[in-house]
Amino acid sequence: MPSSASAPNRALVTISIMLATIMQALDTTIANVALPYMQGSLSAAQDQITWVLTSYIVAAAIMTPVTGWITGRLGLRRVFLVSIAGFTVASMLCGSAASLGQMVVFRLLQGLFGAALVPLSQSVLLDINPRERQGQAMAIWGAGIMVGPILGPTLGGWLTFNYNWRWVFYINLPVGILAFLGVLAFVRETRRERGLRFDFFGFALLSLGVGALQIMLDRGEQKDWFGSTEILLEGALAVIGFWMFAMWTGIADRPFLRPALLKDRNFFGSCNLIFVVGIILYATLALLPPMLQDLMDYPVTTAGLVMMPRGIGTMIAMLAVGRLISRIDVRLLLLAGLVITAFSLYQMTGYSLTMDWWPIVTAGIVQGVGLGFLFVPLSTVAFATLDPTLRPEAAGFFSLVRNIGGSIGISAVETLQDRLTQTVHASLATAVTPFSPALHLPSIAHLWNLQTTAGMAALNQEISRQAAMIAYIDNFKFMMVATLLAVPLLVLLRKARRGGVETGVALE
Repeated sequence: MPSSASAPNRALVTISIMLATIMQALDTTIANVALPYMQGSLSAAQDQITWVLTSYIVAAAIMTPVTGWITGRLGLRRVFLVSIAGFTVASMLCGSAASLGQMVVFRLLQGLFGAALVPLSQSVLLDINPRERQGQAMAIWGAGIMVGPILGPTLGGWLTFNYNWRWVFYINLPVGILAFLGVLAFVRETRRERGLRFDFFGFALLSLGVGALQIMLDRGEQKDWFGSTEILLEGALAVIGFWMFAMWTGIADRPFLRPALLKDRNFFGSCNLIFVVGIILYATLALLPPMLQDLMDYPVTTAGLVMMPRGIGTMIAMLAVGRLISRIDVRLLLLAGLVITAFSLYQMTGYSLTMDWWPIVTAGIVQGVGLGFLFVPLSTVAFATLDPTLRPEAAGFFSLVRNIGGSIGISAVETLQDRLTQTVHASLATAVTPFSPALHLPSIAHLWNLQTTAGMAALNQEISRQAAMIAYIDNFKFMMVATLLAVPLLVLLRKARRGGVETGVALE
């Protein structure tokens, strides 16, 4: 890449790479509101259709740390072009998928090719901007990374309503072509560094642990958890993978994760916090669309629209943080972010089947503000006390932890949703008898008549709706508690160095 002072076509380069970045970020959540429509087309169960989300996130998480090595071997521009082309082709395959198996495989391909787009775009922005403009460049990059997943459901809802769910993936074709042509025309190739070493054994062990854990979480509910030989095997593989990875990290000459990273208090604490942020961001966006569409009968477009203000809250918060981060202790900003996020989840515990759209919008804005107060300060403090030589691999591991938090969060809340719905349904059903006063009210006696098959079916459907709503509320309580439990982790953090340059460097 040319020096930042002489970088030509800086604006066109920025537009080209941000198209690719936003395309990748959007696809983490753009399919959320379309899941009920996919479920019917692909003949998938409720707990299976979320594999469309988790397969993409896990694949991207696993491949992100390899980006630096591949770029060094092949060159940044070449890797960028292959990633955009592969991601676009995989998107077309997702749109044409005829079964759940095909969809999961194609989503894995999407994640594998898309993993490099975010770190490469960040690297290019830092290279083409002079030191004094890197903070501004990282603000643009951060906005794309955070707002992309939040606005994904809105765009996905509009495409699904006006066309069909397959256009959620086909929309990537024109964006991918523009990004590919832009990178081809304006981004210059970097020098190859064939001497770079990469710990493939450590990477394979970590991938084994992450992959086995995710499959176990995705299939556990369907297979009756540890009553199944498959789940026992996947659990054993996960334990073996993580244990051997920890052992190898301690004895290898240059391990995939250098121990010095985890000895840094700021980085260790930030990884734990970004894990929680991943859970809250992705799990909430996975729960809301089916709640709005299945329980409250929102059209897919409306479901996307009422979730859009979340992105507005995030943008407002990130603008405020950009001004405050050089004046206020970053730990105070993080505390504010955690408290605001927890409060938004508390608001969600007040949801009911009879509410209108306003509580959804207000809680979404509050949560967007909370997450906005967490992302940039957390990225800053994570790298503030690290040796500069450790930052590239630290960035890859930091992204991996965030994405793993998201995939595990989605699997966990979907499992809880299914279990809690069954438990609450059984509890509510035992309270329904022919002597229940509510069943004798004139306004509903003809609807929920226990003497007719239609009346019994209608009553069971209502009990199922109430049970599902209670389960959603319990899930929001679970995430609220998880957010509050992360507050003590702030004591691990030391005061970060201030200044715009630190903010930019921290996001490498």
